[in-house]
Amino acid sequence: MTKVRQGFGLPELDHLLGGGLLPGTLTVIAGATGAGKTQLGLRWADAGQTAEGHRGILCDLTSRGDAQNHASYARDQFGWEITPYPADGPPDLGSVWDFDRPLGDYFHPFHRAGRRVTRRDLDPDAWHAWKTDLARILRTSAAYFYAHFVRGARRVVIDGIEPTERFSESIQFEFFEYLYHQILRKEDEWAARELFREQYRANEPRVLAHRYDHDAIGCLYLYTTPHILLDDLMDEPIGEGDIFANANTIIYMGRVKSDGRMGRALYVAKHRGSYCGEEILPYRLTDRGLAFGGMI
Repeated sequence: MTKVRQGFGLPELDHLLGGGLLPGTLTVIAGATGAGKTQLGLRWADAGQTAEGHRGILCDLTSRGDAQNHASYARDQFGWEITPYPADGPPDLGSVWDFDRPLGDYFHPFHRAGRRVTRRDLDPDAWHAWKTDLARILRTSAAYFYAHFVRGARRVVIDGIEPTERFSESIQFEFFEYLYHQILRKEDEWAARELFREQYRANEPRVLAHRYDHDAIGCLYLYTTPHILLDDLMDEPIGEGDIFANANTIIYMGRVKSDGRMGRALYVAKHRGSYCGEEILPYRLTDRGLAFGGMI
């Protein structure tokens, strides 16, 4: 059966993507700070309300205190009041099945600001502190995502990931790898086992009563690049074994120069298993969000 595409609600972009993103796949939106990645990611998450009856959920991996303005963008552009999910302490596993209790839709696991995130920038003690923090947050992360999936969320936006020369040296990417492979891409029963562990048997009847299709969950990964110009992004080779090589879809957002002026444009560099337009789409960032049209 053909799965319904997960569109952005932006006709120009959805047409370029053959109707939208493919469920069950990973999409990377890459661009420099200020390109509009967060606004586009929120647009896609918000579109889930109309398409699937449930907005997408957000995971912000920033650790330096430079806010991504998720709350203000969501409120001003979509009338969406984002609420945080508690990241301190062990997860309350009982709350997973409490469907009357509101769940926060914004998860910020690494909230101690100012820390570098790559191994080459850290001394052994600082790296060990990061690994300890990572071990602490993994089960809480599983609870956040699993609880939302059994309630109907089918879109995940990952933001705040810093650029790095080697993904293997990034603690943020290590966290994402766990999240993507052990929760998002696992069948629901196995994701439940990862969460409940020794309490799985006690929770199994509820797990089986609240099944979901993991292949219907799409993931949008917003990646900050050092490249500002769209031409530089398009000329950059897609590496082997990194996030770009493993993504089903890659969208570049960057600055372009035309007639002595600077503007912004978007290009779909990869869209595996689907029609993909070759156009470069100019866009503007407005008070109402990203809008297509204008100069190249």
